Amino acid sequence: MEDHTDADCIFVSALTHGTNAHQNLYANDRSYNSDILWNGFTSDKCPTLTGKPKIIVIQACRGQTRDFGTELGDPFVKVDAPNQKDLEIKFKIPTHADFVISYSTIPDFVSSRDTFHGTYFIQTFVEVLEKEAKEKDLLSILTRVNQKVALDYVIGEEKATQMPCVTSMLTRCLHFDQESQRRKKGYKLRLLSIFQNQS
Repeated sequence: MEDHTDADCIFVSALTHGTNAHQNLYANDRSYNSDILWNGFTSDKCPTLTGKPKIIVIQACRGQTRDFGTELGDPFVKVDAPNQKDLEIKFKIPTHADFVISYSTIPDFVSSRDTFHGTYFIQTFVEVLEKEAKEKDLLSILTRVNQKVALDYVIGEEKATQMPCVTSMLTRCLHFDQESQRRKKGYKLRLLSIFQNQS
C-alpha cells in the first residue's frame, strides 16, 4: 500500500452505474462491491492513514425506485397577487430527506455491551448528548460518539473494538438549542429534560 504519511486525509470518488445488489457498482462491464473503494484504506491495511479522515463519495444508483418527493406549502411565504387571495409558495422535498440514522456498528459487525452497564454506544451517546447538546449540532455530536466508542473501549479478552456508523440525509444542521440560539438557521428543537438524574 502507498505511503500516506504526508497526507492529511484521503478523498475517493466513484461516478458509475449501480444497483442495490451485493455487487452494487459497475465498471468495465463487471460488477463490484462498493467496499472495494474503502477496504484498502482501513488502519490494518494502510497504517499511514490511521486517524486521518477517509472521505468516500459515490455517485451511483442504489436501486430502481424513483423519489417523486412530497409537495409542501411554506406557511411563512406568501405572494400577494392583485384581485386574488394570497398564493402560497409550493416546493418539493425528497421523501427520504431529513433522516439521520446512527448505527452502533458498521454492517456485518457485532455491537457489544457491558452486561452490567449496558451498551457502549448508548452509554456514550447519552453522555455526549448531555454534555454537548447546547453547543453542537447533531452530526458533530454523533461524530464525537463515534470517536469515543472507537477509541475509549477495548472489549473482552480479544481486545475487540467497535466502530459506530452514521448515515445522514439531513438538509440542514440540527441543533438542540437554548432559547437564545433559536434565531439561527437550521432545525430548531428544544432539548427536553430527558436525562434527569435518577435518585
